[in-house]
Amino acid sequence: MSTPYRCPNCKTNRSRFNLIQQVAHSVKIDPQSGNVIQQYTQEDLEPFHMPYRGPEMKVQCATCGLV
Repeated sequence: MSTPYRCPNCKTNRSRFNLIQQVAHSVKIDPQSGNVIQQYTQEDLEPFHMPYRGPEMKVQCATCGLV
């Protein structure tokens, strides 16, 4: 965040934020037990397993909690 930022919800906070880094782990889970059966890397995903395409970082207002 190299530009000035203001919370769009509370509109007063300009300096206190939490930067949340998102790290996705692709796994295959057993439907009955919920145990992890297999872990994947981005290179070896199965045909019906879509890779995570969300943001790498989210910003949370440390005043009102809006993400």
